[in-house]
Amino acid sequence: MREQGAAWVAEAAGARLVSGDPASEGPRRAVVDTRELAEGDLFVGLRGERADGGEFASEAVRAGAWGVLVGAQHEKRAKVAAAAGRGAASGGAGPGAASAAGTPVVLTAADPLLSLQALARAWRRELGCRVVGVTGSTGKTSTKDILAALLASHLRTHANRENLNTEIGLPLTILEAGEDTEVMVLEMAMRGEGQIAELVAVAEPDVGVIVNVGPVHLELLGTIERVAAAKAELIRDLRSGAACVVPASEPLLEAHLRQDLDTITFGPGGEVMLLSMDRGRAEIESRGRLIELQLPYAEPHNLLNTLAAVGAATALGVRPGGRVAVRFSSLRGEVMELPGGVTVVNDCYNANPMSMKAALQHLAEMPAERRLAVLGTMAELGPASADFHREIGEEAAALGIDVLVTVGQEAVSYSEGFDGDTYAAGTPEEAGALLEELALPGDRVLVKGSRSAGLERVLS
Repeated sequence: MREQGAAWVAEAAGARLVSGDPASEGPRRAVVDTRELAEGDLFVGLRGERADGGEFASEAVRAGAWGVLVGAQHEKRAKVAAAAGRGAASGGAGPGAASAAGTPVVLTAADPLLSLQALARAWRRELGCRVVGVTGSTGKTSTKDILAALLASHLRTHANRENLNTEIGLPLTILEAGEDTEVMVLEMAMRGEGQIAELVAVAEPDVGVIVNVGPVHLELLGTIERVAAAKAELIRDLRSGAACVVPASEPLLEAHLRQDLDTITFGPGGEVMLLSMDRGRAEIESRGRLIELQLPYAEPHNLLNTLAAVGAATALGVRPGGRVAVRFSSLRGEVMELPGGVTVVNDCYNANPMSMKAALQHLAEMPAERRLAVLGTMAELGPASADFHREIGEEAAALGIDVLVTVGQEAVSYSEGFDGDTYAAGTPEEAGALLEELALPGDRVLVKGSRSAGLERVLS
């Protein structure tokens, strides 16, 4: 945004420029956390549950911010900080830094979050690049990562870092895109109705991908049909003539499909199908064209995610091929070799019945002396939560998993359906200590649970 200038930023954000030179160059990107701020960034002070980010405007200026966007109630404090200049904190460059680098810009708005989203939408339009929106009950992050890798050798591609996929993270992602960006791949997260629509209104995607629909967020939405409808806001709000990529024969999405969109189906019976997979070499048919990819993974769920990604590439007119150099986001199927010959699959970023079954199936298929599953709770499943957990325990037993370690009180329900060796840990740290005692050379361990379970601490 540097070439756009402060006046453009203010107008695009629907904000009032109360301090700084309107003709000065624009910011490098936007941030909402002063701990992530670098020189030249626009700090946006958002009101949270525990604190109002606008109160940190002075700190942001002292840290070298290009400027701040805050609520009107913080205008006076922000202007004083801007007048004092960058580096005015103890040990900094002092007030003289302001004249050297230019007076920091101060923008105010009634709702800084809406202004952040408006600024991101304006920047997306300014870039004129194509945008792919990706959502789904499970696998959307991996699909985003795979699609970005498929497109990278054809187009200058920008995608979400880690989990920047919410009403805050998505606009921040867009505002990180460079001026030479040709395509953005944007993961879209949701927990309730209207949230996908909010993200679509910001990103204005040309292609919408729904990876799957499953029993997630039932605590808020109640039924899987309402989950499907919430995901399908992506289809509903696409512009006429855009493309959507959906699983073949998914009855929950059929009522939401539109005649004025180019709909591409993937998976068994779809327009994008896996023909063969041998030693990492995948042959895929996409609308009658043969695509050959060399993949560094073979999990069934990621192969299906790859088909969704190929469908999106096809919608963009890109024919991918060759080696797929994908780097998956952290805590999603990371394979770690521990001392003593124990292999751990660290997949603890999130969990729901669909992803849990897929992860257990992959664990069962991999060669190992024994297979151990360290499972935390699957959150937000509503009144039927205990039943879902028990069914996963039954699935683990049917797949021949040797040892089950449950983490947390809610996770104990897994053991009700499991007939093998079972251990219960109250905390991730306790599970880690148990794992040190239980795991033997040649064992393979799956660590998986919802983010709220904090299972990354099992291996800390």
